[in-house]
Amino acid sequence: MSLYSLSDLHLFFFGLVMERARRLAYRGIVKRLVNETKRHRNGESSLLPTTTVTPSRYVSSVSSFLHRRRDVSGSAFTTSGRNQHQTRSISVDALKPSDTFPRRHNSATPDEQAQMANYCGFDNLNTLIDSTVPKSIRLDSMKFSGIFDEGLTESQMIEHMSDLASKNKVFKSFIGMGYYNTHVPPVILRNIMENPAWYTQYTPYQAEISQGRLESLLNYQTVITDLTGLPMSNASLLDEGTAAAEAMAMCNNILKGKKKTFVIASNCHPQTIDVCKTRADGFDLKVVTVDIKDVDYSSGDVCGVLVQYPGTEGEVLDYGEFVKNAHANGVKVVMATDLLALTMLKPPGEFGADIVVGSGQRFGVPMGYGGPHAAFLATSQEYKRMMPGRIIGVSVDSSGKQALRMAMQTREQHIRRDKATSNICTAQVKMASNSIGFM
Repeated sequence: MSLYSLSDLHLFFFGLVMERARRLAYRGIVKRLVNETKRHRNGESSLLPTTTVTPSRYVSSVSSFLHRRRDVSGSAFTTSGRNQHQTRSISVDALKPSDTFPRRHNSATPDEQAQMANYCGFDNLNTLIDSTVPKSIRLDSMKFSGIFDEGLTESQMIEHMSDLASKNKVFKSFIGMGYYNTHVPPVILRNIMENPAWYTQYTPYQAEISQGRLESLLNYQTVITDLTGLPMSNASLLDEGTAAAEAMAMCNNILKGKKKTFVIASNCHPQTIDVCKTRADGFDLKVVTVDIKDVDYSSGDVCGVLVQYPGTEGEVLDYGEFVKNAHANGVKVVMATDLLALTMLKPPGEFGADIVVGSGQRFGVPMGYGGPHAAFLATSQEYKRMMPGRIIGVSVDSSGKQALRMAMQTREQHIRRDKATSNICTAQVKMASNSIGFM
């Protein structure tokens, strides 16, 4: 364990101890003051001086307690060198937990809300809502069960979430289906995943994105092209399932929508098959799932075929003849693969695959119940205008020095919507950067 992680652990436990001490102190003070108030109301003698107590204010005698002594008769108080009735009052609200959401939320104040409502011609915010929200869609009450009625403080919510997490059952994850246990070296965890310098822009289409971030993405693209054996890769996609769906759309576009059947081998990950089926409806494509040895192109209507390498159960197949047969029938081949496996296996590009997709989850990104995991898509120069997402390239700046830029931007924010190649891709830039750090 690194020095940094030990320090963080010490701070974590110190915070827990201080939080418990704060709670106990609050409880003790409130209990004492309430008891003193009850005694005062009942006419009993008290250690507190006689004073008027209101429902929202209590009396604190902490500041003058050391100077106070009890009279011999046991019924009166005197104060050495001080006013006998000198007290310091504090609000009950000051004793309540300070980590509540309303107190910390940066929003409009009640006065500002009233001012905005008045500007719209209403007395307050409630009357504005009453006049604009139809009664037919309102609920009579918003009652939750148990502790959620009044909301939770931050510390209470953390405790509640920890309790829920403790109920999870952790099982062993075997190879297959695209999700694997990982280990992140502490130096990567500290300097990349926990580095605030990476927390700002999360997609690489902002104009203000740094050269360092672009360089990281260029490194990511370079690793992808090297492992897949194809010359072009984009700057990461959302996940493997949607990357496969983007590849399916590419096959449809390459053949200009003339062939409307997309074949998926049954050894593909089930979540990938489901995503492709859902996306196919929007393209008016027919998805057929068959065993890889039963793939049939005789209909003449197949635009592409998707295979998994290695398969979802870990099997490794030689796709050389399969790809040749598909190309002979005018069908494009999409190969979903695993980057860590490609460090040992033959690259898909050497089989002749047209498009290669996959996930970077193996490179130090926890499973996280399915995501987020940066995906990739690699292809040949021939189809670069049909690739989804963004591509980082090397250029020169105004001074003639080497600089990085987004060479291609085919997302709908950058070009006409009808020319965009993707409406559902986002760049998991931080995940991609983590993968590069791990590599």
